Amino acid sequence: MRSFIILLLTLTCLQASAKDYNASLFGIYSDGVTLNTRAIQYGIDYISKNGGGRLVFHVGRYLTGSIYLKSNVTIQLQEGAVLLGSLNPWDYDRKIFTALVFAYEQENVGITGKGIIDGQGRQVARNVVDNIHKGILKDGFRYDRPEAESRPMVINFYKTNNVLIKGITIKNSASWVQTYDQCKNLHLDSIVVDSKAYWNNDGIDIVDCEDVKITNSYIDSDDDGVCLKSHDGTKACKNVLIQNCVIRSSANGIKFGTASHGGFSHIRIKNIKVFDTYRSAVALQAVDGGFLEDVEVDSLEAFNTGNAIFLRIGERVAGRKGRLENIRISNLYAEIPATKPDVGYEYEGPTEDMPRNISPSAIVGMPDALINNVSFKNVTISYPGGANPFFAKVALDTLDRIDNKANAYPEFSMFKELPAWGLFIRHAKNIDISGLTLTVAKKDFRTAVVFDNVQNAKFTNLTVKEPEKKAISYAKRSTGITINNQPVK
Repeated sequence: MRSFIILLLTLTCLQASAKDYNASLFGIYSDGVTLNTRAIQYGIDYISKNGGGRLVFHVGRYLTGSIYLKSNVTIQLQEGAVLLGSLNPWDYDRKIFTALVFAYEQENVGITGKGIIDGQGRQVARNVVDNIHKGILKDGFRYDRPEAESRPMVINFYKTNNVLIKGITIKNSASWVQTYDQCKNLHLDSIVVDSKAYWNNDGIDIVDCEDVKITNSYIDSDDDGVCLKSHDGTKACKNVLIQNCVIRSSANGIKFGTASHGGFSHIRIKNIKVFDTYRSAVALQAVDGGFLEDVEVDSLEAFNTGNAIFLRIGERVAGRKGRLENIRISNLYAEIPATKPDVGYEYEGPTEDMPRNISPSAIVGMPDALINNVSFKNVTISYPGGANPFFAKVALDTLDRIDNKANAYPEFSMFKELPAWGLFIRHAKNIDISGLTLTVAKKDFRTAVVFDNVQNAKFTNLTVKEPEKKAISYAKRSTGITINNQPVK
């Protein structure tokens, strides 16, 4: 009996250890020169067909083109292991997009460990450009660069459920770093994104996914840090938690709605730090006919960031106006600089929408699609001030000069000059702001807060600190506005 128990335990241990497969078992080389695409794919397929497990990469550099994760397989990158993207654009497959690691319609997959995936995007993108110039590759080549779809991202998962990306570092994508589209039960934890290699380096793109957690991660990207999108009018991003992350971007820290055809619902953003970021710390946008609702932002700090908060409804699809409502922002601190926040980074955000003075935070809907039910609580924003009235002044009695820009690409600077230095609210209703502190360092000719077509806005404990005392607010075409228990007419 005792020998039987020992045999049983031995078999159990062997079965458990069989769940890990060393990359070398499949003839995968770690020399950084041998192209391992077929060998890695064979290993993934084998593990998936034999009950699942981990394909383990130990110290070394593993060169590969496009590979496809399959159900019940995890790529384990041990510390010192580097999965290298090939420099040859033709080593990458094209499905909906081009990528290094695909997972399409799979389940129970992951990429874990303390290793690195390096897309070598600088060189790959330049090789794509070379192919275009030679006429080998057809591409729109807008803005003197290949379309994002022609350049390989690092990770592209589609309709794949139960996904774990944990511990790894993802570097140097030639396009968006990682996109998860229509996935469910997705967890990105303790990852590092370091991708400033080329244009369109979004750190994390979440598209129409449900039950998502992005936690304990560091993101340094040339484009939006964390970007939620909705491409499908019948789908939505639902039940998303973004927590305990540090973000730097040459665009926006956290952005929703560059594509907003479906919607966004029940989103929680907690304990986030944003720094050296060109555009907004947080931008919430419904501009393609979709909805954006039930979003909570709590405990966000932004330093050297071009804008703190931008909320926007647009109409980029004619006849389809978005809906944006039930937004709660609390415990937010932001410092806005006088100069461009991402100066000196390899790919800076483009200087655009000039001339203008420093833009305020803004809540801007449409005349027939009002942003509804927004609350701020314990929000502090510091501005540099020093605006030049001879630069691009919009007088308070000429607010109609500010175009609604219904079909424009949404960014905080899209309206060019705005008449407020602190907060601009237009086409909105049911605004409840408690404990807002606005500080300007130098004299600014503009008013701190401006309302235009706003219905029912209550400001409690509003504090405005500026060198020159003047009226702190102005309202036009607005009703039901009170500041510190005093009506604003």
